[in-house]
Amino acid sequence: MLSVQDNERLTRIGPGTPMGDTLRRYWLPALLAWELPAPDCPPARVQLLGEKLVAFRDTHGRIGLLGEFCPHRRASLWLGRNEACGLRCVYHGWKFDVEGNCVDQMNESDPFTDKIHLKAYPTVELGGVIWTYMGPRDLQPPLPKFAWTQVPDTHRHISKVIQECNWLQALEGGIDTSHAQILHRYFVGGIGPTGPGARGSAPKVEVDVTAYGYRYAGVYPRGDEGHFVRTYHYVMPFTQLRPGGRDVQTRSLVSNPRVDGHMWVPMDDETCMVWNWQYSINGEPLTEEERAEKQLGNGPAHVDQTTFRSFAHAGNNWMIDRDAQRTQSFTGIDGINTQDRAVQESMGPIVD
Repeated sequence: MLSVQDNERLTRIGPGTPMGDTLRRYWLPALLAWELPAPDCPPARVQLLGEKLVAFRDTHGRIGLLGEFCPHRRASLWLGRNEACGLRCVYHGWKFDVEGNCVDQMNESDPFTDKIHLKAYPTVELGGVIWTYMGPRDLQPPLPKFAWTQVPDTHRHISKVIQECNWLQALEGGIDTSHAQILHRYFVGGIGPTGPGARGSAPKVEVDVTAYGYRYAGVYPRGDEGHFVRTYHYVMPFTQLRPGGRDVQTRSLVSNPRVDGHMWVPMDDETCMVWNWQYSINGEPLTEEERAEKQLGNGPAHVDQTTFRSFAHAGNNWMIDRDAQRTQSFTGIDGINTQDRAVQESMGPIVD
């Protein structure tokens, strides 16, 4: 268990904090590429590491990620006009390019644009995601090269959803292997909540520390059937990878092997964005059924695709269905990812 002091050190991620400075040394997923679909399209809000930002794609297709608030009167630039290679504040007409340079001041008879600069972070579009680096420019690392970023769009699926708790709490719950046999249990094959196999046996956890983080296996005894092994990779600072060769409910082998994963990226001290991705590893495109499975709890039917907030939340008890809890699943909550989010959010925004 973490001490209160260590928990504070790891969950506080604003500028100048130990964890915040550490996370700023990595490329971070900022937004999905489709959120900025075309040059001069409407801007998008981004919140990362306690900073409120605004992203836009300029006339030439370049992507800017700037501080959200105009330095003149702090009006939100998300309200601004994306036009002619810049984002213009609608309050007094100050305009900024993708590098944060002030390039026009409509309300000034004697403009002083050369004296005004807005915070701007470098960006790169890779794997259907727009990434940013928020750390010292002279220490900028290589771009992320996860395999899922290298395959065609037809071979991967990416989604994201806001989670109302700190990033460490969400990550810790996500990489915990022992809960999967319980929290995500579905009653199939005649196995009910009190029937044979209802109790999950504690796994033996084996860990191998690596240069990128660690890999680990949860080994579950299955009697005469041998062992069931669930393997994960944890990649610093917030990424999990796991094989996805079995159906999440029936545990039967799927015809198209794939790899799944998550990234738990801090928005502020008490909120994170959970990125969910999946890609095919045998050269075949993902099927519509596989995409639908990955969207369960994360797709358009479950998450507002403008705010990325789930329709199932604490205010409506994550849409728990008590009848389904008795007859269909251990939780009565629809969607593997929503089940995770429900228990983790229910603990409070920061718990030690």
